Amino acid sequence: MSSLKTNIFFKISMIIVIALLLLIPATMIRSLVRERENTQEDAIKEVSSKWSEEQTLSGPFLSVPFYRYVKEFSKTDSTEKIVRMKEYIHFLPTNLNMTGKIFPEKRTRGIYEIVVYNSTFTISGIFQKVKFTDLEIPLKDILFDKAFVSLGINDLRGIEKQIVLSWNNDSCLFNSGTVSYDVVESGINAPVTISSGDSSSYKFSFNMTLKGSQKLFFTPVGEITDISTSSTWNNPSFNGAFLPDTRTVNDSGFSANWNILHLNRNFPQRWVGNKFETSSSSFGIDLLLPVDSYQKTTRSVKYALLFICFTFIVFFFVEVLNKIFIHPVQYILVGIALVIFFTLLLSISEHVTFNMAYIISGVSTLLLIAGYIKAILKSTLLTSLISGILFFLYSFIFVIIQLQDYALLIGSIGLFIILCLAMYFSRKIDWYNLKLGEGNIP
Repeated sequence: MSSLKTNIFFKISMIIVIALLLLIPATMIRSLVRERENTQEDAIKEVSSKWSEEQTLSGPFLSVPFYRYVKEFSKTDSTEKIVRMKEYIHFLPTNLNMTGKIFPEKRTRGIYEIVVYNSTFTISGIFQKVKFTDLEIPLKDILFDKAFVSLGINDLRGIEKQIVLSWNNDSCLFNSGTVSYDVVESGINAPVTISSGDSSSYKFSFNMTLKGSQKLFFTPVGEITDISTSSTWNNPSFNGAFLPDTRTVNDSGFSANWNILHLNRNFPQRWVGNKFETSSSSFGIDLLLPVDSYQKTTRSVKYALLFICFTFIVFFFVEVLNKIFIHPVQYILVGIALVIFFTLLLSISEHVTFNMAYIISGVSTLLLIAGYIKAILKSTLLTSLISGILFFLYSFIFVIIQLQDYALLIGSIGLFIILCLAMYFSRKIDWYNLKLGEGNIP
C-alpha cells in the first residue's frame, strides 16, 4: 500500500480517473442549463399566447377571382365534362409606404421577463395600371365585383381597433379572415370596386393599431416598399431578409428605415393562384431582451474539463516539487467545488447580470478552495500560489466568454502558454526515479 501511495504513475492514473468522473456532473449541469432555457421559452410562449404572438404584416395585395374551365374525364363511363373552377389573380402594389411606432412593455412570468408591444401604423400606396388583357383570361370570366384587398397578419388577436380602408374615393371596413389562402393563411380582407380598364389605378390608405410579442416583421410586397419605424426600445435586433438602409440606435430608442425594390425579392408583382411564396422575404425587428446568461453559462460549462485538469495539474506539480502528498479524496473534494461553481453561476445569473454572477460564483469558489488548501497544506505561500493561479484561470475563461469573435484565438494562445509553463517547470524532473512525499509540509 505504501508503494502505491508514493508511486507517481498510480497517482497520475488516479487523477485522470477522478477528472473523467467529474465530467459526469458537469454534463448534468449542461442538461440543467438547457432545461432552464426551455422553462424560459415556455414562460415566453405562455405570455405571448395570452397577449398576442409574433406578428408579420404581409400586404396589402389585391385579389380578383375568375372562372377557369377545365376538362374532366369520368373513370366509370369514360365521358367528358367541363368543370368550372374559381381561381384568383393577385396584384401587388406599385408603391407601398408604412410609417409606424412601436411601444414596448415588459411583462413577467415567475423570474422571467418577456417583451410585448403595441404599435400604430399608417399604411398607404397605389395599385397602378391593373392590367387584365394580357392574362389570356376572357374578361367575361373575371369577377370584377368580387375583388378584395387582403392584409396578412399572423395573430388577429393583436388588432386593437376596427380598420377602415380608404380606396380611391370610397371607404370600407376590413373583415376577419382571408378569402383565398394563395398568399397568406391568416389575415383580414375588404371588398373593393375595380374596373376592367387596363389603365386603372387605385390609391389606398388605412391606419391600424397592432399588438404582439417580441418580433414585428414585414413582407416587401410593393414594387417599391418604404417602411419607417421608431421606438423607445434601445436594444433592437434587426433580422430577416433585409437590414435597414438607415438606422439610429441610442439610449432613448431607435429609428429605422427600409427601402426595398421588387428586384430584391424572388416573386413578381402579379401571378395566378399559389405559385409564389412571399414569407422568405420578410424582415423586421426583434425586441427580445438581451438575456444571454444561459448561452454564456453553456459556454462556461464547456470549459469544465479545462478547469478540472488545470487545477489538478497545479496540485500535482505542488506535490512533485515540494515532496508532499495530497490524498485522492482531497482531489475529489476540490473537483466537486469546481463543478459547484457552474451550478452557482447558473442559479445566480437568473437574478443578476451574468458578469456579476460570474464574479460572485468565482470569488466564492476561490475562497472555498483557498481555505481548504490552507487547511491541508498549512502553507501560506502555497495557498497564495495556487489561489493566484486559479484566479488567473477564472479570469482567462471570463475573457474568452466575452470575446465571441476572438475566443478561439485567445483560447489557443492561452492553452499554448499553459503548456509552455508546464513543460518549463517539469523539464528537470526525473519521472522514472520520482516518488511522492508521504506527508504535508509543516
